[in-house]
Amino acid sequence: MPRVMFTITYTVKPESRDRYLQVVHELKAQYASLGRSNYSVFEAKGKKGLFTEVFLSSSLEEFDALEDIHDERIESLVQRLQEFVDKGGMKYSTLVEME
Repeated sequence: MPRVMFTITYTVKPESRDRYLQVVHELKAQYASLGRSNYSVFEAKGKKGLFTEVFLSSSLEEFDALEDIHDERIESLVQRLQEFVDKGGMKYSTLVEME
């Protein structure tokens, strides 16, 4: 069964960085409280403000069910994150592991 990695990459407006980091902390805690421990956020080395959210799923079925675990709190936090993203927007990528 192939694993799936879903990524969202974007640049945060410099003036919003501190607020963004607070919301990410809250989002990570909320995902963890729902048993979703395979969620991480990375900042590109040497490119301050360029972030990538990474969701790892152990199967295509688990990946397809990702949105089912979103509660109102997660939806609210995601909307807040989107406010911090610069005009370049978000880039999404879904990668399926080769067997």
